[in-house]
Amino acid sequence: AEPVGSLNSMNAGTSAEEDLFDAARQLDGPAAQAKFLTEACGGDPAMQARLTALLRVDREAEAFFTQSLTAIPPLLQEATLDGGSDLTSFAEEKIGTRIGRYEIVERIGEGGCGSVYMAEQREPVRRQVALKVIKLGMDTLSVISRFEAERQALAMMDHPNIAMVLDAGATEAGRPYFVMEMVRGLRITEYCDFHLLGIPERLNLFTLVCQAIQHAHQKGVVHRDIKPSNILVTSHDGVAVPKVIDFGIAKATETRLTEETILTGNWQILGTPAYMSPEQAEKTGGSDIDTRSDIYSLGALLLELLTGRPPFDPHALAKLGLTEMLRTLREVDPPPASTMLENLGTAESAAIAKARGLGTSALIGAVRGDLDNIVMKALQKDRSRRYETAHGLAMDIHRHLHNEPVLARTPTRRYRMGKLIRRNRVLLGSIGAVAVTLFVATLISTRLYFGEREARKNLALSEQQQALLRKEAETGREQEMRLRLLAETREKITQALVLLRSQNMEAADAIVDGLPVIRPTPEGAQVFRSLGDWHAVNRRWRKAAERFSYLVKVNQFDEADNPTLDHLRTGSAWIESGDLEAFDGFRRTMVARFETTPGVISAERIVKVSLLVPAGKDLMARLDPLIEEALASLEGLDQGEISYSDMHMNVWRMNSLALAEYRRGQHAAAAGWARRCLEQPSRNGSRDASAGLLLAMSLKREGKLDESLAALDSARQKIEKRSATGLNLNYEDDGYWFDWVIARILLREAEESIGTP
Repeated sequence: AEPVGSLNSMNAGTSAEEDLFDAARQLDGPAAQAKFLTEACGGDPAMQARLTALLRVDREAEAFFTQSLTAIPPLLQEATLDGGSDLTSFAEEKIGTRIGRYEIVERIGEGGCGSVYMAEQREPVRRQVALKVIKLGMDTLSVISRFEAERQALAMMDHPNIAMVLDAGATEAGRPYFVMEMVRGLRITEYCDFHLLGIPERLNLFTLVCQAIQHAHQKGVVHRDIKPSNILVTSHDGVAVPKVIDFGIAKATETRLTEETILTGNWQILGTPAYMSPEQAEKTGGSDIDTRSDIYSLGALLLELLTGRPPFDPHALAKLGLTEMLRTLREVDPPPASTMLENLGTAESAAIAKARGLGTSALIGAVRGDLDNIVMKALQKDRSRRYETAHGLAMDIHRHLHNEPVLARTPTRRYRMGKLIRRNRVLLGSIGAVAVTLFVATLISTRLYFGEREARKNLALSEQQQALLRKEAETGREQEMRLRLLAETREKITQALVLLRSQNMEAADAIVDGLPVIRPTPEGAQVFRSLGDWHAVNRRWRKAAERFSYLVKVNQFDEADNPTLDHLRTGSAWIESGDLEAFDGFRRTMVARFETTPGVISAERIVKVSLLVPAGKDLMARLDPLIEEALASLEGLDQGEISYSDMHMNVWRMNSLALAEYRRGQHAAAAGWARRCLEQPSRNGSRDASAGLLLAMSLKREGKLDESLAALDSARQKIEKRSATGLNLNYEDDGYWFDWVIARILLREAEESIGTP
């Protein structure tokens, strides 16, 4: 059985009576149950009578399910939920029943007011889905209202770590239902223990959950029942993917989710006590709950991932009685994670540590400090002292994993120095070795100095020695500044990467604006390339060019520095921005940097990006050797001496050579390469458009106007057809977005050169 108030997967919430029923049924014996109900019902004899009848039914349940369904105990016929329901209140949808486009296969779960089935969708696509229907006998106005709120809340979500809503409707009997993607996985705690995940792997999974909850909060939805059973983990291509489910008691903080929402005189407990925030335990009807309530529940989940235990024992809570249980949730602080582990028995703590790949002492040591403080900050009774957002909690986890100071701890000088040492072990080790060498050298120098001073007491330091000392001191200060700048810059790039993963592009772009050029990390390159592509597809060309230019500049730190597709991105963006002076400076710098780089691929890319607009004689002279290298790579192609296995790259090379020969004034040769490019069986829309435009301009220069106009019109149609769909961030069969931008640049030149009929 679930703990008191627990909701199964995709639960739509529980009423106050259902919570009291769940709490009472876990107590031992009718006497204890009766005492609990007398206190909890608080002078409502009708409610107490209904719950007493339900508890009698519950005690008969085992016998009911072991006997024939035709032998129904009379007691069941007397049980009511609201004073008037009959036996049909307990009916279930039958296997094979069709609801809309879905055929029920099996029942897989049940919550307070909804039953969950695995169903088969037959059209328009064939797939298995999860389908939830309000249970017979539970379709009160308040339950239906919360069920509708669940459907609306989930429909607002669009995140890879939140279960997707696919459809919704009503059965023939008028009971609402909705359809979600079928999530096959384990609870996050079970998944971590089954796979023996260590603390870093568990924390990485947890940050994905935080990002999903942050997405919900940005949509104005508070989950209010975050717990392990509502976070299932599946595996895609060997990668663990958590899915947050069950927004059944979600509350819109900014949007009214349903027009049928009502208020009653009874307050409700919405959530699971072991993970419930203090404000959820207040008798306010949930009206004072905001996103920080989910931060508390995330802290409870994090505590269980670390220690195997939630903040409060669910069974102990159930035995307290409702009033004392709620007081405990509001007033009693749970112990820190490390203290909780120390208080466990030897065998129990050893088993928990083993599931995390550590010994007991090592696990306590790993949790004590940063993680203790992060958990306790999330579990603050005063919500103003918790993390403001789920993203803030995820960022502190990220800082801990990267040996950076976390916000949950007081940033003392000793603490920050320890983090700096752990974060820069290799660098500080090198500095330490240099320091030892300098120390030894200093001792030797001091000894020699005193010997010299004994011999020449009146000899002062020479001006050269003084200058050397000043230079060494200045070098030390510069090195310290460089290290500080490096750490600050990489921290900003890390922050931007987290924002990118949550699709907060504008915030990520603001963080990296104006960063100095430093040695890149793979994450840093990803940040600037993603932001550049984002600006480009939104036609903010100068911003795109600036982001790509940064990416190109940091490549110079790479020993294997070669021209890449980033250079094509940069060049095309500068041209589209209209700043041809900046483009000319970029291509001259690139030619000077790569003109001695070996390899035909490097030569072809340099030629292509440098000649997107006409170049002067001096630049053409520097490009001539690279053009000849590209030409030589295609010699003998017609005689079959070159393999066609890499024809894709050969065709692109033909396209670039057509551009190069046109810029050199060799119009017949340019037309020849353009035709050969267009004749190849493997077609690419952007490449064919560029080749067609080069063919049109070359034919015009040869005096073949009619053929030129025909080639121009064919290429224009390709570009206009593609432009109708807009630019795309991802590579498609007909080219990258910058391949189409290059075609558009050549189209403007061709129309100006040839004219339109």
